[in-house]
Amino acid sequence: MDRIIYTTMTGANAAAQRQAVLSNNLANVSTTGFRAELSTFRSVPLEGQGSSTRVFGLDATSGHLDQPGPAITTGKSTDLMARGNGWFSVQGLDGLEAYTRNGALEVNAEGQLVTANGLPVLTDGGAPVDVPQNARVSFGSDGTVVATLDGQDPLNIGRLKMVTPNMEQTLQRGDDGLFRSAQGDLPADANATMVAGALEGSNVNAVEAMVGMIAASRQFEQQMKLLTTAETNDKTASQLLSMNG
Repeated sequence: MDRIIYTTMTGANAAAQRQAVLSNNLANVSTTGFRAELSTFRSVPLEGQGSSTRVFGLDATSGHLDQPGPAITTGKSTDLMARGNGWFSVQGLDGLEAYTRNGALEVNAEGQLVTANGLPVLTDGGAPVDVPQNARVSFGSDGTVVATLDGQDPLNIGRLKMVTPNMEQTLQRGDDGLFRSAQGDLPADANATMVAGALEGSNVNAVEAMVGMIAASRQFEQQMKLLTTAETNDKTASQLLSMNG
């Protein structure tokens, strides 16, 4: 009897976890540069004598969907979109380097180039970008940052650090929504390019996420029905044993 309970309980937990992942993806369908989170299921046998027939169904996060979202033209000079598999480098709240595809930048009151969340954007030298007061900022396709003041020649104030992860340098999403590499800070990619005046949209497929949520909900309901069936069978067995006793 406990075999169906083990299987059903863990299956319901896995379905609920998948529902949470899909809900989060759907909630970020309009978030700039968002990467859809993926989830898979795996079977884990319960270890111990006499437990070989009991198997857990567990949810295993398999990372994120690594494909670009749609290009959204804004015309704003500080809106940037990385091309290919390039990522922008920023300084997280923990002070460490992190990576994002969200290129919606602005100049804060202190004259630093920051993300929409106020995180400093880093140059290829690992330092924040300081913009002269009252200067207009523009960007080259290679990440070069140019500041222009009225009546003065354009001034090159740095180059954004862009990285391109490979199979040995995979990125993992943190709780703050930024991505980091288990190998530490990635080296700047001199060949990485970007487009100014555009943003990358979320790569979440809203229809696919909604269909997945419906499927996960139905799966959860089926697991609950199995638990009810197991409870009914247990009561019936107890009544039979009482009658025979």
